[in-house]
Amino acid sequence: MRLRSFKALSFGCYGTLIDREFGIYAALRPLLLAGRITLDRQDVLRAFTRHEVAQQAATPTMLYSAVLTEAHRSLAKEWGVLLSDDSHVLFGKSVTQWPVFADSPAALQYLKRFFKLFVLSNVDKANFAGTARRLEVPFDGVFTAEEIGSYKPDRRNFDYLLKKLDKLGIRKDQVLHVAADRARDQVPATRCGLAFAWIDRPREANGSASTAAPSESAGGELRFASIVDMVKAHREELLA
Repeated sequence: MRLRSFKALSFGCYGTLIDREFGIYAALRPLLLAGRITLDRQDVLRAFTRHEVAQQAATPTMLYSAVLTEAHRSLAKEWGVLLSDDSHVLFGKSVTQWPVFADSPAALQYLKRFFKLFVLSNVDKANFAGTARRLEVPFDGVFTAEEIGSYKPDRRNFDYLLKKLDKLGIRKDQVLHVAADRARDQVPATRCGLAFAWIDRPREANGSASTAAPSESAGGELRFASIVDMVKAHREELLA
């Protein structure tokens, strides 16, 4: 499968273009300090993700900022840490502080020259707007959980993406979904018949602990260690 055979790239943004786990762990530090929590980073991220996934499943139409707020509240309760409501709300507003992976802006600018670029994200419109400014590229479309009314890995999110792209004259076989999260992106994308590129960043770069393990095998058709490596592969195809 060649990158040049696609017309559009759809991205799972957080964890792929944005260092979601660094951002979450940094935003959790006040909770960790208040509770004198000594778990290692990966265990902290796993614990948080349990609450985040449960909240998304229970309240699929809740805005992502509120999901984060309630997941933070639930985690504090689990650990027996008493915090003010403002502390939970502050954590819920942390998305725009999560850092961009260093390779993302330049790589996106390159890819924009050859592909239509879309985002399929579990965040809300306001949070993505804060993120988009730092990615430094105009996307051709952004589809969020807020407008869809469900969170990935719900298949509805991918069906929504494909319907929107079809209206733009882009067929499913012309779309490559690019993401780091195997459970939230790879499994449902594969079920929908979408080609998939797994951005498998080194563990020390994005920490895979907060990415829920997939419930089924989902071998990615393409695999890159970073967005830069994806760009390199495309350049090699042009020179071949």
